[in-house]
Amino acid sequence: MFPYHDENETQRTPFVTMALVAASTLAWLLVQGAGSGFALAESVCNLGLIPGELTMSLAPGTSFPMGEGIACLTDPGSQMSHLVTSMFLHGSWMHLLGNMWFLWLFGNNIEDSMTRPRFVAFYLLCGLAAALAQVAAEPASAVPMVGASGAISGVMGAYLVLFPHVRVFTMVPLGFYLHQMTLPAWGMLLYWAFLQFAGGLTSLASERSGGVAFWAHLGGFAAGVVLVKVFERRDRVVAHESHHWHPRSAR
Repeated sequence: MFPYHDENETQRTPFVTMALVAASTLAWLLVQGAGSGFALAESVCNLGLIPGELTMSLAPGTSFPMGEGIACLTDPGSQMSHLVTSMFLHGSWMHLLGNMWFLWLFGNNIEDSMTRPRFVAFYLLCGLAAALAQVAAEPASAVPMVGASGAISGVMGAYLVLFPHVRVFTMVPLGFYLHQMTLPAWGMLLYWAFLQFAGGLTSLASERSGGVAFWAHLGGFAAGVVLVKVFERRDRVVAHESHHWHPRSAR
């Protein structure tokens, strides 16, 4: 299920959302070499978040192979800043494009519901909560974490609280065909959260580490649900009320 449009008009130009998209894109191009082997491996190793290093549960000299002859080595004391830097890095073009699409689709309306400085703080706090949730789930992991998806999950959690009845248009693959489906935001977002929970349980039962940080997604989502009422501006949320989809009037 891939959402591509919502019926929730923004009232202001989403400058912060645009800036976050630009920051992640520039980091991908300038710091990560647009995914070129050495630059990508080096950036993930040097700026990604390594849970076992943050919790100091990895033995000195522990390494994780990154390819291109690079291995991430433990570096005590560096991981606090990586809680932030890891939010702006990605592992592939598809990772970047998928995250930026979800940020644009849902972020503009959440920014609209707050002041811009509040949205910056909200986004970063959700990203931190997401990272810490993944660390709590895998405290001894040597696998570096990168990606904006934890912070974006917080934006999605906020959307669930503020705009649950907005129409969201999605594409659903059915064999070789793409089927268009219109759902209330709460249906699409809760289905997404269920998939993250199921994936998280599977990852805990698996002996393999790495891959999708499901618990980061859930941690960010939960943070967004909890924090949005602290950061919202009620008058700006009310301005969107006319765009809510009430099932009895749907066709």
